[in-house]
Amino acid sequence: MASADGGAYSYSLTVFSPSGKLVQIEHALAAVSQGTTSLGIKATNGIVIATEKKSSSILIDDSVIEKVATICPNIGIVYSGMGPDFRILVTKARKSAQAYWKIYGEYPPTRVLTQEIATVMQQATQSGGVRPYGVSLLVAGWDNHRGPTLYQVDPSGSFWAWKASAIGKNMINAKTFLEKRYNDDISLEDAIHTALLTLKEGFEGQMTEKTIEIGVVTVPTVAELEEGKIGGETGRPKPTFRKLSEEEVRDYLAL
Repeated sequence: MASADGGAYSYSLTVFSPSGKLVQIEHALAAVSQGTTSLGIKATNGIVIATEKKSSSILIDDSVIEKVATICPNIGIVYSGMGPDFRILVTKARKSAQAYWKIYGEYPPTRVLTQEIATVMQQATQSGGVRPYGVSLLVAGWDNHRGPTLYQVDPSGSFWAWKASAIGKNMINAKTFLEKRYNDDISLEDAIHTALLTLKEGFEGQMTEKTIEIGVVTVPTVAELEEGKIGGETGRPKPTFRKLSEEEVRDYLAL
């Protein structure tokens, strides 16, 4: 029973039930399953992450809505679930990436940054007075160590590497669709088309460049790796992650 100050209640949220479950994590996963569908597909020469971007009213300026976010030049991220929680995690991830740059002179490998995000999410599952983050994430990136990699992070702090995955309200059907369509030899162009077809399966209304957001990870050429700089003097690595413009998305939808 909760105490007058709520202490006993907040503590009870962070302990296991007799069946061995953390009920709040299940509630957080339920919040994720109510979010719009997002997915990621790893190709031989890159990765695509895509999501639905719908506003609840035609009066909302959807140009400022961001569901695919750039963390650093080599890593991008997309979410399903609660937008405010995603915003906080993006801020923490960007700070972590910049801290890594200051120490090592390069941006973090995708796995390292994913592990940092997963640690933040896991800590929320065993701290009194806080709740788990109500988002699942797909983290896509490229680095010298592992090449292009795609990770999924859940509210529990668990993370896995995937060839293709989907999160959000239509994730079961989307994963089934991806299992039928995916192959290890898929190119980035084909992966983008497959991502759009997968989203279209459970899409409500008309799919346009305004209602879809796409990010891609590309594999740099040998020349770009040898140069390793933008403009030759900045010392910054050439970006390998970028968000597609509305014009590019429109072109893909027209094909």
